[in-house]
Amino acid sequence: MDKEQLYQLCLSFIEQRIQTAETALTQAREASNDDTKSSAGDKYETSREMMQQDIDRNKRLLIDAEENKKILEAIGHAVPSDNIKGGSLVYTNQGIFYISISAGQLHVGDKTVFAISAASPIGKLMLGKKSKDSFSFNGKTYLIEDIA
Repeated sequence: MDKEQLYQLCLSFIEQRIQTAETALTQAREASNDDTKSSAGDKYETSREMMQQDIDRNKRLLIDAEENKKILEAIGHAVPSDNIKGGSLVYTNQGIFYISISAGQLHVGDKTVFAISAASPIGKLMLGKKSKDSFSFNGKTYLIEDIA
């Protein structure tokens, strides 16, 4: 399994999220600027508040996506280690996990890899573990078979 390919898939995922958030933010700002005051003052104020909430939500999404990109860039091309850390590719009896950002299922050839954050509940359980260690999550026992 090629970790570089997984890294690039995660990078594409997060760049798409950034682009989507930037587009939504631009559109929300344009809609807010185009809104003109009507004679129904309360209706106008409610509309402006809803637009501001939309702008704020899109700002938070953009900030979150940019932080995830920084996390991904920081783990970049992590050197293999005996212990699981950011950038590790973890083979378990329950699936393959790439400790990076929460990007969901990634498909590489005929393999499915779960891109998870080190801060996720299962990611926290994996950090620091070694090959042949095990842990339980959601009623399942995971045996770590290999770490790349």
